[in-house]
Amino acid sequence: MDGTKGGAARAFRGQAVTVSIAVETPLQDDVRALVADLNAYLIPLTPREFQFQLTVEQMAEPSVTLFVARDGEGRAIGMGALKDHGGGLGEVKRMYTRPAVRGRRVGAAILGRIEGLARAKGIARLVLETGEAPGFEPAYRVYERGGFERCGAVLDYPDSGFSRFYEKKLDR
Repeated sequence: MDGTKGGAARAFRGQAVTVSIAVETPLQDDVRALVADLNAYLIPLTPREFQFQLTVEQMAEPSVTLFVARDGEGRAIGMGALKDHGGGLGEVKRMYTRPAVRGRRVGAAILGRIEGLARAKGIARLVLETGEAPGFEPAYRVYERGGFERCGAVLDYPDSGFSRFYEKKLDR
């Protein structure tokens, strides 16, 4: 599986919901709106100098692959990206699901697609940086349920106390 195609029908909390996840460009209005919503959520949680957000333009760079989750009506409801740093190292970036679908495992499905693509690319280790403050607990649950373990600072992120770091070693 290359992590780039397909969707899935999933049942969440007693209601049938169709969710498709595909690689898309971030340079479209509804994805820009997701990024804006994510930024609006994150900005009050930690000091700005300790927020490391890719812009949509940076997300469109060749080293980044963006997965977008859409509901059955085609609305963008979540996203997550894989940044390939080379040398067998990948980074999970810009994970977000709209509040209306939180708790329905959309984030877990996106993370699974990111991991699938990482494996297909031969990436041996996935890392990520997220905030260390109240409000990030749902993200911690997604990552920990996905098999990520806490680790020390990764890449060039400062160990400021405002970040939490995770890693997952991938079997080839």
